[in-house]
Amino acid sequence: MKRLNWQLFLVIFLLGLSALIYLLQIELFHKLEDTAFYFFQDLAFVPIQVLLVTLIINQVLAVREKKATLKKLNMIIGVFYNEIGTPLLKYFYQLEPRAEEIKKNLWVQDHWSKQQFTRSSKLFKRYKYQVEIRLDLLEEIRAFLMAKREMMLRLLENPNLLEHDAFTDMMLAVFHLHDELASREALSGLPEKDLAHLSGDIKRAMQWVVSEWLLYLRHLQENYPYLYSLEVRKNPFDPEASPIVK
Repeated sequence: MKRLNWQLFLVIFLLGLSALIYLLQIELFHKLEDTAFYFFQDLAFVPIQVLLVTLIINQVLAVREKKATLKKLNMIIGVFYNEIGTPLLKYFYQLEPRAEEIKKNLWVQDHWSKQQFTRSSKLFKRYKYQVEIRLDLLEEIRAFLMAKREMMLRLLENPNLLEHDAFTDMMLAVFHLHDELASREALSGLPEKDLAHLSGDIKRAMQWVVSEWLLYLRHLQENYPYLYSLEVRKNPFDPEASPIVK
């Protein structure tokens, strides 16, 4: 209410000031026709000014705002991978019987080019994952996701996620895997059909987490090389990975 009153006062003040200047001009120069001519000439330019502000300036501001939002979103993505995504990829890597083939294409290095990232992203968007169920790892994944439930809920509540549909879909796939595993009282003794169902949930989550991981690393390489260097040293597809610089 106070803000509205302030804006109304400003409008009245500026309109009054404008009228006063016009009256002063007429009083000093006694050229009413000239004043009216230039008034309408200026008025004719107002739609063009509105057009410039609406289509150009607003567009520039929107682009800047979107960049700022995406920057915040990439911070959220970084939190996800540090706390949840990277450990999950390590579990997924152990469940994939063709681990060496995946490792060969996801062993990201400092010198990777944009073309290498693009090639790997295309490959793993259509990659047909396989899952070899191991009950010990399945139990570990369930315990891990249940421990991270509150964090995942907080990430999903972030309004910036609305700007990134793919990341939202990835979070939903991971959350669904959590719900499936948490809904079962025990994972031992499950029928083959149910294990096949869980395998499908793991494959879906794996597809999303790997694809978004590559995009995230590409973003770090372009904007934050020091963070990229750390992520490369922690590569979940390298069993001997270490954050220690050698």
